[in-house]
Amino acid sequence: MTLDRVLIRRLAWSIGVVVIAGVAIWLNGRRHRATTELSPARDIILITIDTTRADSLGYAGNARVKTPFLDSLAANGVVFTNAHAHNVITLPSHVNILTGLYPFQHGVHENAGFVLDPKHPTVAALLRPAGYSSGAFIGAFPLDARFGLNQGFDLYDDNYGKGQASVDFVVQERRAGAVLESATKWWRENEGRKRFMWVHLYDPHAPYSPPEPYLSEFRSNEYLGEISYVDDELAKALTPILSSAPDTLVIFTSDHGESLGEHGERTHGLFAYEATLKVPLVVSRRGMTHRVVPEYVRHIDIVPTILEAATVAAAKELPGRSLLGELSPADSYFESLSASLNRGWAPLTGIIHRGQKYIDLPIAELYDLPRDPEEKTNLRDERRRDVEQARTLLASMKASSAPSTRNVSAEEIARLRSLGYITGSGGGRDAYSAEDDPKSLVGLDDKMHDAVDAFEHGNPKRALDLAHEVVIARPSMTAGREMYAFMLQRNDLVGEAIEQLKIIMRDPRANESNRVQLALLYCETSQPRAAIDLLAPHATSKNPDILNAYGVALSDDGQAAMAKQQFDQVLSNDPNNAPALQNLGILALRQGALVPSRSYLDRALALNPKLPLALNTLGVVYARSNDFARAVEAWNRAVEIDPRQYDALYNIGLVERGAGHTEEARRALTRFVQTAPKSHYAADIARAQQALAELR
Repeated sequence: MTLDRVLIRRLAWSIGVVVIAGVAIWLNGRRHRATTELSPARDIILITIDTTRADSLGYAGNARVKTPFLDSLAANGVVFTNAHAHNVITLPSHVNILTGLYPFQHGVHENAGFVLDPKHPTVAALLRPAGYSSGAFIGAFPLDARFGLNQGFDLYDDNYGKGQASVDFVVQERRAGAVLESATKWWRENEGRKRFMWVHLYDPHAPYSPPEPYLSEFRSNEYLGEISYVDDELAKALTPILSSAPDTLVIFTSDHGESLGEHGERTHGLFAYEATLKVPLVVSRRGMTHRVVPEYVRHIDIVPTILEAATVAAAKELPGRSLLGELSPADSYFESLSASLNRGWAPLTGIIHRGQKYIDLPIAELYDLPRDPEEKTNLRDERRRDVEQARTLLASMKASSAPSTRNVSAEEIARLRSLGYITGSGGGRDAYSAEDDPKSLVGLDDKMHDAVDAFEHGNPKRALDLAHEVVIARPSMTAGREMYAFMLQRNDLVGEAIEQLKIIMRDPRANESNRVQLALLYCETSQPRAAIDLLAPHATSKNPDILNAYGVALSDDGQAAMAKQQFDQVLSNDPNNAPALQNLGILALRQGALVPSRSYLDRALALNPKLPLALNTLGVVYARSNDFARAVEAWNRAVEIDPRQYDALYNIGLVERGAGHTEEARRALTRFVQTAPKSHYAADIARAQQALAELR
């Protein structure tokens, strides 16, 4: 087999795809003014730290964490000890924070498949007529601009690593230090203007892995290590800002908390107990009298607070109230619909009314939060009148399950999987029983997380067995079958993965991601016509994953011109779509056009230098140009990013062997033999073994 043939034969394609405890005090009916009168705020900073429990901060009484910066904000501002979110996952919760609307008003209920309608303006859009420049700085994919929160911002910096393909559960995120570096740069560049800056820091999200020295210092509690690291980065970035602009209004909160095992939940997104629904909330500004406010307040109160501080009139449609004025009792709606939307489990909605928290499920729950903050005693049977009142209030707030029809892209599923979310298809039912209650299925949730953990820790066979058990336990749950298909593929059982995806596609709830995944597996198993038949009815879609996958199938079927049209269409919709540029680079290489191929690949890598497939393909271009040193450099970078770039490993071994670099060749070929799947590389593995024997 010639070097050129090996170099291009197995080049893959890319479409960009690949998982408290302070006792609350309820002062019934008491009105409380949180602040004294202040002048209009010229500068406003909103800080949202992802996945931060209300009891995980120093000012809240946590003696193990180190949060001196946030503690100083609290000491010079108003601390709200009973603040609640309305969702327990990132995207919908931030939509609540940024629009001041409940999820049943703006329609965003989950991290995947929903986009904020432009008719619901963000606070940045509301501040613009008052002359505010606005910048947003984002830490991770769930708040990507594609989901609509960028509207109204002059700059929406979501450069967390766009276009970087991920086929497993490895976290792709931007550290707090990098987010804040961009934020402070924008702040300086806009000096002299009225500024609104939103900073989103993702670090405390699982898996917890703070950088040194916090990793060593918090080895027994890495979650608190992440929060301590974030606080230190905030201190470095914002201390100079607040020194030069001391009248800046700073609002700090979290999108939701983290269960850490409470009520049987490992992280968040399943239940809506206080561990995940209760959040920290601080409003701080020079001249404020420090106060600790026990009244129940909500995320939807943040937008009215910002607008009042900026002397901008709030629309009557906003259900919240400013935290700068008098506070009186207010009810709070909440929901946790991920398990319903992704798995078909019972939808969870609820309401907090005068300190009583009602959770509407087949097995309903009622808790007296002031007396039972850990929610250990369900009062549903003892307080039936309160339960009925809560249900009436919930109905009056238009609480309902989110619509079951949504468009979840393949990239959304892949990227959310890389962040630990198990997303999929579900919902659409009219009735649920106790068997569908998340409390009854928490063991199955554990098993799904165990499968992810096994895969992350290098045990794909164990992950496959667990995923199979999930399918056996609940065969109608599409999300479980999607996970099973993924694990089959990662265990080199592609044919069986195809059969599972075909079962999913027979379900009317199957989404476009399932279609794309099946089409790509058809291509991987030399069945491009089957992929074309699957995707052709959707060729006019604006979904870049569909268009890219269709282009891949056409190219594999020898229809290069039509394939290029598909990739060009993606770029006409999104000029910065790195997967389409990668695909054009591969297509040009297959046609022997080295110069155009390199141009496409360089453009893709300019968008994101950590694209393993682009680097792998670029190595082929260099090798075809007889620049073997640069080829090996590109392949090594590809393998460093993605160890499954098996062609790159094989090619490194061949080229290094030819150059007389025996040790480098032996290392690459040995790794190739040990890791490449035999179903695709049996002949190449045999040649590599022969080459290794000759090297010895």
